[in-house]
Order: sequence, then C-alpha cells, then structure tokens
Amino acid sequence: MCDNLKTIAKVRSGELSICCQCHIYHLEFNNIYLEFNENEFEQFKNYILNIEMAYWEEKYAYAKVKRKIPIPSLQKNLVLMFKREEINELKTLVANALNKTKLPWLKIDDIDYSLILN
Repeated sequence: MCDNLKTIAKVRSGELSICCQCHIYHLEFNNIYLEFNENEFEQFKNYILNIEMAYWEEKYAYAKVKRKIPIPSLQKNLVLMFKREEINELKTLVANALNKTKLPWLKIDDIDYSLILN
C-alpha cells in the first residue's frame, strides 16, 4: 500500500485517494477497498456514472436481497451489490475526482456521529 496518498473526494461511506508517486487510485467504501490504475479508474468511473439503477432495481424487485444494483468484477464469482443511496455516493466520489484540486465541504448530514448529552 502506498504511503504518499492525497485525498481527492470524501463522502459519508468512504473516500477516494491517489498516490502521488505511483498514481494508483485507492477507493475505500464501506467495507470495500479497491485499487485502480488510471485506465481502470476511468473504466470504473464510466460504469458508475452510467449505471441504470432503475433497470436493476426492477430486475431484482422480487429478490430477497436489500442491495439490488450489481457491479461485476473480473473475478467471475464475485459481484458487488449496492443500494441506490450507495451508488449515488459512489457517483459523488468519482465525479469529484474530476476536480482534483478542491474537496467539497461536508454537510451536517454527512457526519455520522451520535451525540450523547450527559
């Protein structure tokens, strides 16, 4: 793993970083960690930005799984499944990668913290 990472984008469920030396993208999202070179990241970004969420939600409407939107992997027995909200967060991450110079400000709703007043 690289030690010279620059954060490109952040959302509640994860962040996208790039190594300043080897130019590998690091995507941490919920319990998933992915590494991409520049070409792989472009392909992933295009797939995420153009995914037909309504199609997949309708196709798996009667399935017992909560997450109905698949993202296939090169490993033929591995498919990552997501909810609409998670795909929207992924879209935010990869879309913000286009503007590498400025990170978006966090909103109050983006902070997942339980405040307990004693």
